Amino acid sequence: MDQANLKVVLDRDDMRRTLVRIAHEIVERDGGRSLALVGIHRRGAVLAARLQPLVNELAEERVPLGDLDISFYRDDLATRPAAPVVHASHLDFPVEGRTVVIVDDVLFPGRPGRAAIEALFAYGRPAAVRLAVLADRGHRELPIRPDFVGKNLPTAAGERVNVHVEEIDDVDEVVIAPDRPKQREVRAA
Repeated sequence: MDQANLKVVLDRDDMRRTLVRIAHEIVERDGGRSLALVGIHRRGAVLAARLQPLVNELAEERVPLGDLDISFYRDDLATRPAAPVVHASHLDFPVEGRTVVIVDDVLFPGRPGRAAIEALFAYGRPAAVRLAVLADRGHRELPIRPDFVGKNLPTAAGERVNVHVEEIDDVDEVVIAPDRPKQREVRAA
């Protein structure tokens, strides 16, 4: 990807400040009791792991951390071009009676959020489910709305929002990039 076409909308310091603000909002909304954080693989799980110590500093009790793989809960599995990369889910705590905050990197059509709720309910029935996202770019296909938003990013349908985290990508940033041009189909004559 041509770096000149990328627009950095959050850098490392911006991401840190944004996560601190989201942690405060989570605790203010739910009082810091019976909370749990659950990240969606991959980058949502990294962001949830970063949020946990921030929420723990503010909450009345230790907040457990989990992560979910939503691959087999997606409703577009049959239409995706490649087989999904499956990660293990880890929820080593009971979800019943807790307010579970699902954490993801970017909210776009809403389908991963729906899949995460379905995957979460396979572990039990939480008292409430909330959604925290680092970036909300709109263009929803389902009536999913985040409770906690790091940054609203109005984008064109043809643009992409990429969240890079140091643990996976060696850099912390959120960028807006032009969509990849579609490959033209070449037919044999």
